[in-house]
Amino acid sequence: MAALNPDPAFWAGKRVLLTGHTGFKGAWLSLWLARLGARVSGFALAPETRPNLFEAIDFPSERSRIGDIRDLAALADAMAASQPDIVIHMAAQALVRPSYADPVGTFAVNAMGTVHLLEAVRGAPSVRAVVVVTSDKAYENREWPYAYRETEAMGGRDPYSASKGCAELVTSAYRASFFGAGGHPARIASARAGNVIGGGDWSADRLIPDIVRAFRAGQSVEIRAPHAIRPWQHVLEPLAGYLRLAECLAGADGDAFAEGWNLGPADEDCRPVADLVERLARGWGGGAGWHLSQRTHPHEATYLKVDASKARARLGWDRRLTLDTALDWTAAWYRAAASGADPRALAAAEIARYEALGQPGDRAGVRAGVQAGVQA
Repeated sequence: MAALNPDPAFWAGKRVLLTGHTGFKGAWLSLWLARLGARVSGFALAPETRPNLFEAIDFPSERSRIGDIRDLAALADAMAASQPDIVIHMAAQALVRPSYADPVGTFAVNAMGTVHLLEAVRGAPSVRAVVVVTSDKAYENREWPYAYRETEAMGGRDPYSASKGCAELVTSAYRASFFGAGGHPARIASARAGNVIGGGDWSADRLIPDIVRAFRAGQSVEIRAPHAIRPWQHVLEPLAGYLRLAECLAGADGDAFAEGWNLGPADEDCRPVADLVERLARGWGGGAGWHLSQRTHPHEATYLKVDASKARARLGWDRRLTLDTALDWTAAWYRAAASGADPRALAAAEIARYEALGQPGDRAGVRAGVQAGVQA
């Protein structure tokens, strides 16, 4: 069964509330949803960097609310104003190291922010499907070389990872307590993906932006953990998964999808940080290499992989780009942007290119996979 593209017939005219729409992934997803014909509203903090992709994509200002998900009243007001059919929750404190500096804020945003989101959904009768985006780091990391499956325990040694584990527990508890079986009709699922790469990310303390800034300046990249293994994937890969998951949740068999899902790359694309730097340098056309940081850094996991077998079998989702191809696309995007190309046009062209790699697929096969999953 080939990987399925998002279904334009489903998304056309759908009202979608996207939290975190001003971020890197949020800007890409906003543009893709608009391409599919959805009416997108957003709720998020103002962009943290200049430049940023959000300001380049011309998000409709009348549907963009700048606010904090720690403010339940403001979030509920945005929910009531947009009356969404679909909610995709991406707003988060998304980095490990800043969570050590502000653990209280990290838990407030990632754990209580999820509580606020689901409370706001409870007061919004229009909502039919909710995708809560967490992280591959939500799992209790045992530093083993095996990929984590959806049945593994949530946890986390650092505040960020623990806060994402908490977001998963919050989602599970709300789903069981307030949704389905006579409660609110929305179906709720979580999606665990991370370590995305792609053009348009100018964030601080992220590997790809750090590499690009160093290479453009002709400098060596400072690396904290060159041997750390991560499940790298192009940004459009998990976004395609979020869209497919939302479609399935809103369908006739939606209850079968109301659970946690991994969206990760093939095992061969889970590579050490140093490999990523060296491969991107080749795609860039040369770089000054990397050097090991001599500063003291807080703990981060060494091994991290997730098993996406369930998403492949039941969602009709799979990765389309090898890591080498994803790095080539990423390097080309940044080079073009540095030469003056329009970031919005670059992103739109890349979405079209990604869709062209997909196949019509076998939606009947996906339905059969649903039934197999239910019977199992």
